[in-house]
Amino acid sequence: MGQVTIYLEDEIEAKMDQAAKSAHLSKSKWVARLISAEVSNNWPKSVADLAGAWGDFPSPEEIRQDIGNDEKRETF
Repeated sequence: MGQVTIYLEDEIEAKMDQAAKSAHLSKSKWVARLISAEVSNNWPKSVADLAGAWGDFPSPEEIRQDIGNDEKRETF
């Protein structure tokens, strides 16, 4: 496990101390959770729950029906 040293202004450190105590965590674990949440590759559950929520959204075929035909490309 790696170690990281950070430098904080006194006011920011005091706020961090208070937040960590409120969460019943050490400062190290509190900071680690913030970093973990920031670099996480997962969508929040609230976003995942939206999947399929727009039932009236048109299908790709409906969107493309009035586009017309593409022009032929020039050959190289």
